[in-house]
Formats: sequence, C-alpha cells, structure tokens
Amino acid sequence: LVALFGLAAAVRTRQSSEAQNQANPIRKVVTMLQAMQRKVTEEGEKERELYDKFMCYCKNGKGDLTASIASAEGKVSNLGSEIKAAEEKKAQLEEDLKQAQVDRSAAKDAMAEATSIREKEAAAFAAEKSDLDANIGAIESAVAALERGMAGGFLQTSAA
Repeated sequence: LVALFGLAAAVRTRQSSEAQNQANPIRKVVTMLQAMQRKVTEEGEKERELYDKFMCYCKNGKGDLTASIASAEGKVSNLGSEIKAAEEKKAQLEEDLKQAQVDRSAAKDAMAEATSIREKEAAAFAAEKSDLDANIGAIESAVAALERGMAGGFLQTSAA
C-alpha cells in the first residue's frame, strides 16, 4: 500500500511539473538556460584540467628537453673526436693494405724467380747425373772386362 501511495505521489508530482512547463513558456527557457549553464561549467572544468595537464607537461617537458639537448651537445664533441680517430685508423689501414699488396706482389715475383732457378738447377742436375751414371756404368763394365781379360795375367796368391 505504501508503495502504491508513493508511486501515485510521484506520478502527481511529475504531472504537475509537466503541466507547469507546458503552461509557462518562460519556465522552459529558464530550464534550458540552467542546463546550458551546467554544461558550460562542466566543459570549463574539463578544459581547466586539460590546461593544467598541458602546463605540467610543458614545464616538465622543457626541463627534460633541455637536459637531452645538453647531453646530446656533450656527445657531439666526443663523437666528432671518435670520427676523426676512425678516419685516421681507416687511412692507416688503407696504407697498410697497399703495402701488403706490394709485398705480396714482390713475394710472388721472388717465388716465380726462385721456381725458375730451381727448375734450371734441377734440369742441370738431372743432365749431370745422367752423365755421371753413364760414366759409372762404363767404368763398371770396363773394370769387369779388364778383370775377365786379365784374370790370368797376374800371379794370384792366397797371401796377396
């Protein structure tokens, strides 16, 4: 029962406010202006919060950016000297490479010359060896022939 009475009272209140709004056009304008005022106030508060956040970002961001710039400027001089050192090292390595190429070419030439000399010496040795082997063979056959031909020419004793 109490719920029914409460519901009936709410319906009557609503009907009476609707009747007042319909009956009084100024009331509509006032209600609309009040709603607009609330909306503008809420938007103003949101804008104030955004502004405060942005100002905080600007203040903090400026300090961070200033520190980053100072750090980067310090690194620039270090990097410049590192670049110069790297360029000098590169130039030195290029010189070393050129010298190594010259040395390699000289070594190849020396090796080719030594190989040529060795081949000539090997050919000369082979020819001389062949000659000497032929001479040794001839001497051995001459000694054998002499031994056969003169076997009885000398007195052979067991004491000799």
